[in-house]
Amino acid sequence: MAKPTPPTLEDFGGKPLAGWRLRLYTIIFEADTRAGRLFDKALIALILVSIAVVMADSVQSVHVAHGKLFSVVEWIFTLLFTAEYLARLACVRKPLQYATSFFGIIDLVAVLPTYLALFFPELHALIDVRVLRLLRVFRIFKLAAYVAEYQSLGRALAASGRKILVFLSAVVMMVLVMGTVMYVVEGPSNGFTSIPTSVYWAISTVTTVGFGDITPKTDLGRLISSFMMLLGWGILAVPTGIVTAEMAAERRLQHLALPTTRSCHECLTEGHLPEADFCFHCGARLPPYQHQDAKAEAS
Repeated sequence: MAKPTPPTLEDFGGKPLAGWRLRLYTIIFEADTRAGRLFDKALIALILVSIAVVMADSVQSVHVAHGKLFSVVEWIFTLLFTAEYLARLACVRKPLQYATSFFGIIDLVAVLPTYLALFFPELHALIDVRVLRLLRVFRIFKLAAYVAEYQSLGRALAASGRKILVFLSAVVMMVLVMGTVMYVVEGPSNGFTSIPTSVYWAISTVTTVGFGDITPKTDLGRLISSFMMLLGWGILAVPTGIVTAEMAAERRLQHLALPTTRSCHECLTEGHLPEADFCFHCGARLPPYQHQDAKAEAS
């Protein structure tokens, strides 16, 4: 009876990274090496220039004078971004996982408008969605500090989610009640034609926006409005206080060591410490930390 062969990485969905794929992965997905930083800086420059081209092309006089040139340049950018997107898919272990991730979807959406504009010209302006790819800038310039602060802010917002949801539920109930009261007090003759319209007025008043398209005319209505305006100041301060408290707690618990842009080949999670051996998200073993070039450049 043949001895069963042990399962390999391919059996769990994806080829192990080695050779050119590993080198390409390190350059594209990590920025702690000189090559990785140069790649990300070049990518950011291309994104900024391509957005500037689309903005300039939207000016009618400029479009008439240089429309053909802008069209050629935009296709060059699109082909470059398409090649970069395909390179990302080629060098990851699990292309589908990357394609459905946050940055994977953004990278795909960044190249789609140019192709879709061939069939729907009005979608050409959506090319400016590429600006979302600038979120990668936090990985480039003294990355460890930016990544650490980004992760700290993300954890603080996540920890504040339930408290803010409860608070917003109370605010929604309050504007519903106050909008209904103002509908009864002011009535359709003073612009409060329905409860939804009155709730709209209550929301704009509590948030201190005050468009002025609907205003109370009676003394009681003005009194209620004054109370809601003063209440709005406190309402705006509560979410800020909740998030600030969570950020202060997160700061007290923050590790002294700063994370890097090391990425897990399995789940693509980044931000691991230099001395980490395993991914803090999925537990997969991490490859050796490649940072020699970064140190050499810093020195």
